This record gives sequence, structure tokens and C-alpha cells, in this order.
Amino acid sequence: MADATASFKDVPELFEVELGEALTARTESLATFRELGPPDLCHIVKSTGRTGQRDIGSYHFVSGVDASSSASLAAYINSLTYSIEDNSAWFSKSTAWKVRNGCYCCFNAFSRVDIRVDVKIPGGVVAYVVDLRGERKHTFSALLRAILYSDDPTYWLEAYRKLDPITTIEGELRFLQAAEALFMKGWQVGSDPEIQVATVVSNHLTAGVMKYFGDSGRCQPAANLFEKLAAREPEIASLLAKSYIGMNEEVKAVQIMSAAMKHTPHSYTLLHVQSDFLRSKGRPDWALKLAREAVNCAPSEFVTWEKLTELYIDIKDYESALLTLNSCPMFTFNGRDAHRALVPAKVHLPFQRQIGDILPEKTKSDDDVADPALLRLPAPGLRGTWARAYSLLTRLVSDIGWDELLKTRSVVFVMEEEYRMQKAQADIQKVVTSNGARDVNKSDTVIHEDGSVTAGSATLADDDASTRGMSSPLSESESKPEIENGLNVSAIPIIRVSSESDTEREIAESTRNGIAERDEATESASVQSMTLEKPMQAAAGEEPEPSQSSNSNQEAFSFTNKRLCERWLDNLFMVLYEDLRVWTIFRAEVAHFKTQHEAKEAYQRCLDTSRYSQKPWAKLLEMYAEEGDITRTIQAAIRVAAYQYADYTEMTYPTLIARCFFKLGQIHGHAKISFTLLSMGLPDPILKIMDSYLQYGKTFKVEGYDF
Repeated sequence: MADATASFKDVPELFEVELGEALTARTESLATFRELGPPDLCHIVKSTGRTGQRDIGSYHFVSGVDASSSASLAAYINSLTYSIEDNSAWFSKSTAWKVRNGCYCCFNAFSRVDIRVDVKIPGGVVAYVVDLRGERKHTFSALLRAILYSDDPTYWLEAYRKLDPITTIEGELRFLQAAEALFMKGWQVGSDPEIQVATVVSNHLTAGVMKYFGDSGRCQPAANLFEKLAAREPEIASLLAKSYIGMNEEVKAVQIMSAAMKHTPHSYTLLHVQSDFLRSKGRPDWALKLAREAVNCAPSEFVTWEKLTELYIDIKDYESALLTLNSCPMFTFNGRDAHRALVPAKVHLPFQRQIGDILPEKTKSDDDVADPALLRLPAPGLRGTWARAYSLLTRLVSDIGWDELLKTRSVVFVMEEEYRMQKAQADIQKVVTSNGARDVNKSDTVIHEDGSVTAGSATLADDDASTRGMSSPLSESESKPEIENGLNVSAIPIIRVSSESDTEREIAESTRNGIAERDEATESASVQSMTLEKPMQAAAGEEPEPSQSSNSNQEAFSFTNKRLCERWLDNLFMVLYEDLRVWTIFRAEVAHFKTQHEAKEAYQRCLDTSRYSQKPWAKLLEMYAEEGDITRTIQAAIRVAAYQYADYTEMTYPTLIARCFFKLGQIHGHAKISFTLLSMGLPDPILKIMDSYLQYGKTFKVEGYDF
């Protein structure tokens, strides 16, 4: 076990069980890095210099370090030598630990190699790559990782330091030069999980450039970059037009889009920029035509169908919106590249800044025990296209309500009983034709879906069609007999967002939890102002009564105007139902607090307890900034900054706080924000941290810095 004096004062680190195992694990994981790669790894070896004393190894992850040369990386390792805890005194018997050597690893996403700088103290600096195809492109890869991983809530690593990737105008110019040189190879580093095929305009490189300049509202440097590149690749005109729109140069943007359409009429990114522009001008009907054309140009991309669904919702064509959502191609979610997890011998996470004094303790308390109903909700676990599709579904239910959404679904999709009725009609006709006078309506005869007829009351096997679980809403008269027979229609089955079919397990779980769910529904019904109808699922092997079959056979039915619902959309309906059920219970509990800002109210109630969580403060920060409330925005920003520094996010930009401050600055100016900070009487260390965001705006001339 590592000695306490071997730890850094203000740097997080994970101590190794075996010396060098972190470097070995990274080397073995190189083949698994598919896109930008993981954050940089800094491995340190410490020694006392005494004979017989075993050296110890520790490591931490870091982004934002200047990787332009081996000297700058060696300087970072050398700076760590001043961070070792110095608890020794002249009368102390303990031996001081010192940094003997360090290795900084930085993945080059373009040449797919790992650049490593080995520093020996005292000694020299050696830079090498793990294979012979290394190129000097690791600087830009490190910058892209620092920008894109800066505030990604889904990407978390233990002992991960985040430093400012770009701090000077000269550094930004080097960033732009590297982007221009490597732009045409940007598709090699992959794209967001919602993009199936990375292109020259849809990849991590363009996402990093747009995020860096877009979050601060400084689109002029991006426009200058794309202006040069558009001459070589006409498709880049879509990024150029988006940049000019961000600069409020709409006339020039329209001219660029008009000219580009003559060269690249089938570019879905260009069509989307035009569609977004028309949508912002209140013409969703015109934008809809462009979105349809984008789907024709790229039918295998999720984003084209997503845009079309959004526009159908805008024009209140909810049936077409559901059909379009059902047609979205869904992709398997692949997360960002990450290191192989190792079990450390010791975890050292120091935090000695004054801003951390306002945070609650990390120790577990009764307030940290989440409600089991919340823990069972599957929606927070959705990622990639599944999360985006779910957000469209929530927008639909927000616009028209749950009951109307169920009615719309039953209009456009084939319901379970409709599907079985049609199958039964076809089977009966087939049997009558082949067997003539055979009586198919006898009570002891069962007609299977494959056309075979057997005696006795055999059960039909579930055909696992995509209509499973899509039974139409039951009327009041139909639901009463089921309740009387002991079937609980409000029981919630286990929902797994996958393509697997496991009907028997779901029904068994529903029956097991039936009594508890009915009691819960009865208890909450007295305080709820609305009732939530569950989309019913048909039980596997359920066989209708012969008399019902006979009556239903008399009805003519056609699938001409209906479609089968995809299984994943069926699952998302159940996920939405669970979310709405829990939300309805929450609204009933706080019914005496009437407010129109329900989301804000929920996050504010999270602050009533001493739970250690950044999320409610971050959400409130965004809401206060959107409302233009300077004082509350600063108060929330201080808490968010405290949580970020506690997690070793020591960067100013791009971060959520900077984005919110710059949004306020466009309205009120940075001077008013600065004066408000001074008037709050904050301690100097906290004031310095908050003022650093405004200093960044002054250095890079963010809109509002001069008033």
C-alpha cells in the first residue's frame, strides 16, 4: 500500500497494484479505440531512493495539456514534482518520496497510434510511438478530445483532470491551422452515435469546431475556415451557411445556400440548414418539403427522419409524425473510447480549494436513497438514437396529451386484436376452401395461424410480430370484466429496450406485482387530478372465446391504411408510460404548489435535501440563464463550479457556466455581470474562479465583452 507522503497535494491519482500495469493495459486496448480515443494518460513512478524500498506507480487521466511538442508534455510531468505532499520534518523518520520518471500517452486519432513521451528525472526526454506509422498529428486529436469531452455527462472517469485546451489567441490560431490541414480526413475519426456514416461535414472534427466557436457565439473564425475549405469541397457550404447564420449574416447565408444547391442538390446537411432557417422564420410548411427531400437523399440516416418528424409535429400532423418516427433507422449505441478499467491499490482524490466548502458531504445518507419507482425507470439509460427518438415521443405527448397519443397510435398502427382478427379471417377462409363442409365454428376446434386445425382447446403461440403489445385502448365496459376476474390492467411489466421477446416472463412479473400496483394506484387515485391509461399488452397464448371469434369474423377489415409498429417504438411507449406514471404521482404530492414551471419546481425540490448532486444545479443554471436572471444564474453557477472543481474540471471553456454567462452577456453585457459578482461579496478565491469566465470572454472578444 502506498505511503500517504507519496501522494500529490492537489492532483487525483490511482495507485497501481503492479508497477506499469496502466501502460500495459493501454497498449493492449489500442486496437479497441475506434474514434477519437480516450483522454490522455499520465503515468508516474515515485521512489525514495533507498535500497530495498519498492517503487510505486500511479496514474491519472487528463485533457487540455498542450501536446504540440514533447517539451510541453515533459513540462507538465515536471510540474507534478512540486505537488508531492511534503510532510517530512528535520526530526521525522519518514523518507521523502520523489518523482523518478513519468510517461505521458496521447492517442493520435488520425494515424491510429499512441504517442508517448517518457521523462526521466533527472535525465532526458524520449518521445516514441507504439508502432512505426506515427505522424505529428497528436496535437489536434488531444484538442478535439478536450473540447468534446469537456461537459459530456455520459463520459466519466475516475481521477480525470480537465484543463483549458486553448488559453491564448495564438493557441486558437494553431487550432484553426491544424483543423484546415486535417479537415478532409475528419471522417476517419468517426462521428456522433446518431450519424451512421461519417462524412466530410458530419464527424467529430466538425463537431469540435462548431462546439468550440458556437458555444461562445464567435462564428467568424469558423466562417473564415469554412470559406477556404468550401472552394475545395462544395458540400462544406452547409457548415459555412450555418456559421453565417450564427453571425446574423442571414442574407449572405441564403446566397451561399442558393449557390451550393446548384452543385450539391443531394446534400442532406445543406437541406437541413435550409430547413432550420425556414423553421426559425415561422415557415415549417416550406421546411417540411426540404426535410422530405433530405430523407430521399439519405434514407439510412436517423437525423433525416428525426428532422422530418419534428416538422410534422410543428405543423400538428401527429399521425404523420408517428408514422415517420416509426420509420427511423435505429443504430446500436457505441460509447466513446475508454481505457480498460483496472482495480487500483489506492484512490487518492484530494480537494483543498475554498470553493469546495459550500458542497455537501459525499457520505451516504437517507436522502441519497432513491425511490425504488425512480430506480426502475428505464428512460435515463437510453443513449444515442434511442434517446433522441424518446425525446420526440415526449414532445408528442407534451403537445397532445397521453390519451390523444394513444388514439393517434391506434389510428395509424395495427393493434393486436386487429392483427389477430385479420389472421383468423384469412385462416378460416383457407380452411373453408380446402375442407369444404368442415364446421370451423365448433367449440372444440382450434384453428392455428399456420392454417392447421386441431381438436381441443390448444393455445396459440405468440407469433412475435411487431404488433405485440400494441393492443388498442380498452373501453370502460371492456376493462371491468378483467378487473373482476382478478387481472390487474395497471400492473407495469419489466420493460427492456431491446429486440428480444420474453412475453411469459413479463406477464409473470406483472401478475406477481399486481396486488402491490393496484394498491398503489388506489392510494394515488384520491389525490391525482388526472388518470393515466396504460397501453395494454396482450397475453401470450391468449385465445378469444369462440362466440367472440364468430362475431368479429362478421366485420370487414383492411390493413390498407395502417402499418405495423416497430418493436423498439412499442418499447418506448411503455418507457414513456412509466415516466408519466411517476410524474403523475409527483404532481399529486405537490398539488398544493400550483406553478406553470413544473420542471424548475422539480429541480428546486431536489435542493431541499443535502444530497451530493450537480444535476439539479446545472439544470437550474440553464433555466435561469434562459430567463435572463443574472443573480440566480451566478448563484447556481457558483455551485456548479464547485462541483466541477471537485471533479477536477479546472477548465474555463467550453463549459456549461461559460455558455450561460456568454448568453447573459449578449443581453446585459459582461460589465453588468462583473458588477453583480462584486456586489455579492464573494470570497476572493471564488470571485477569481467566477471572473475567469469573463476574462476568457475579454481575451477572445466574445459578444458583450465591451459593454
